[in-house]
Amino acid sequence: MRINRSGRSYPLLVFLLLMPLLVSAQQSPDSSLISAGSKPVNKARLNGIIIGGSAAYAGSMTLLYQLWYKNYPQSSFHFINDNREWLQLDKCGHTTSTYYIGKLGYESLKWAGVDEKRSAVFGGSFGFVYLTVIEILDGFSAEWGASGGDLAANTLGAGIFISQQLVWKEQRISLKWSAHRTEYAAMRPDLLGKNLPQRLIKDYNGQTYWVSANIRSFLGKQSRFPAWLNIAAGYGGDGMTGAVTNPSEVDGKPLPYYNRTRQFYIAPDIDLSRIKTGSQTLNLMLKYLSIFKFPLPAIEFSPKGVKLHPLYF
Repeated sequence: MRINRSGRSYPLLVFLLLMPLLVSAQQSPDSSLISAGSKPVNKARLNGIIIGGSAAYAGSMTLLYQLWYKNYPQSSFHFINDNREWLQLDKCGHTTSTYYIGKLGYESLKWAGVDEKRSAVFGGSFGFVYLTVIEILDGFSAEWGASGGDLAANTLGAGIFISQQLVWKEQRISLKWSAHRTEYAAMRPDLLGKNLPQRLIKDYNGQTYWVSANIRSFLGKQSRFPAWLNIAAGYGGDGMTGAVTNPSEVDGKPLPYYNRTRQFYIAPDIDLSRIKTGSQTLNLMLKYLSIFKFPLPAIEFSPKGVKLHPLYF
């Protein structure tokens, strides 16, 4: 079965695929990685990260090639313009994916003792490098093509992470993701998912991408405002049964007419990474679960009007 282009930029899928060891494999474990006056880099950790990260990178690229490219015709390198697809929600997926892969790359290098600046720049760039390689592979595929919009979204995701780390040495503004079931997947299961896990990842109608700002970090260390409470703005879409336009029928079966609409949200959020417990394992779990927007009430703004969601996923 052909895997359609809409299924190739999922932040959750990429995040889980590369979570174990995400680093910039181009850097060597020598003294050039250590800034003056910093503690010595842990070469055993750095070697382990480079070897493990390289293996994860090679393995994931091999898997992607087997799934997405092997059985389809190749061509000379070319670009396509897919900026009108899915109300640009796929581009939000690229930005979010790049941001979190870069975050994991940064934290891997910091764990190995690499200084702050180089960890931010080299580790934070890994998501851009990884997803750009996929764009190059797309560019040689006759059925797809490299996307300038995807490259721009990848650049934005890396830039959001690296710039904050260099300026603030923390992520005061995080990108997040949430998803819920919709009625549309049942009409086009091959495109939008045949089961719940596929639908949560492939159905852009149910996905919302968030920019979540930590209020306390902007108020100063003396503030008593809860460190875990954020304010978030979200973007989603509805009524999409096709990438650019909605077909009137699929395989001879008529489909209902739907208006393709953009949706905007504002909601409180909980930054799980700022909740500290007595368990290092639990703290680590909370940190990586922070990719998901915490379900809370939300206000939706769309051409249909304003709507209050008592609990929005």
